[in-house]
Amino acid sequence: MKCPRASVLAALSLVAPLAAGADPWVQYQGSDGIGKGKHVVLISGDEEYRSEEAMPQLAKILAKHHGFRCTVLFAIDPKTGTINPKVNDNIPGLEHLKTADLMVIFTRFRNLPDDQMKYVADYLEAGNPVVGLRTATHAFNNGQSKSYAKYSSGSKKEWEGGFGRYVLGETWVDHHGAHGSQATRGILAPGAKDHPVLKGIQDCDVFGPSDVYTVRLPLPGDSKPLVLGQVVAGMKPTDPPAGYDPAKDKSNKNDPMMPVAWVKTYAGNSGKAGRVFTTTMGASQDLSYEGTRRLIVNACLWAVGLEERIPEKTTVDLVGAYNPSAFRFVKEWKGTVRPADLAGMD
Repeated sequence: MKCPRASVLAALSLVAPLAAGADPWVQYQGSDGIGKGKHVVLISGDEEYRSEEAMPQLAKILAKHHGFRCTVLFAIDPKTGTINPKVNDNIPGLEHLKTADLMVIFTRFRNLPDDQMKYVADYLEAGNPVVGLRTATHAFNNGQSKSYAKYSSGSKKEWEGGFGRYVLGETWVDHHGAHGSQATRGILAPGAKDHPVLKGIQDCDVFGPSDVYTVRLPLPGDSKPLVLGQVVAGMKPTDPPAGYDPAKDKSNKNDPMMPVAWVKTYAGNSGKAGRVFTTTMGASQDLSYEGTRRLIVNACLWAVGLEERIPEKTTVDLVGAYNPSAFRFVKEWKGTVRPADLAGMD
């Protein structure tokens, strides 16, 4: 199997912002496209994988190329009004979920106050669709909340494993590939190639510098793996698969390969079965690769019930300049960007 090098495409045209003002979120209004009339709320807030960079770019792609109205939310420092992913207890604007057709979430161990968590809970209790990226498997750490403790990644009751395990299909377990030195290459799961989310995607199209996460097999409920993560012996798409040295390794990391993208449903209190797509990829650097963007955009279209209109090769060109930061934990956050600074940004 020969895998071509993933390409990085750039588009010069911009998405027109809605209202910027002093709002602690940013919105992009699409025009024509199969997502016209649908509202997507994208929630960022992690300390390592630069979700505050990935989510605006994904929103622009969904808006410009597919007509969605997109609202992007951020972890905001209440003292300065700036985006600060190290502030783990404040994501203003979650009330936008009241009109959302889709929630895309990329948070990590957030401990949100009950008045903010209520909007997430109301959305999920209605059985609405969810797309979860990377650290969304351990999205919340609010075990002290009397009302929303079950959402916490460490939950031992009601939702075993919290929001990640119950809704998305897995919580935080471990790194499977070597963090920071072994990238992820996507191989289509057996029997999955005809799923709408994989339209226009072949083996090796999906790639990202972020490593493969460990998941427990089999995944729960009606989970269906779509993409398996081949651990790569390096950080480039052209690097070979990681080899197996029994003198050094306890197991062959590519036998079996871990699922890195899957679909499932969850049950809301309404009785409605909500559609879910989860990928343990999605870091801002991962979105530099066309196949990874196509996987996530197709998943958004499928999640809102537009699978019959997914084209043979979904347009996922980057919108404006996109130079994602290398993933790493930042000891002291010095960012001064406000959400309004991202409106119409090229």
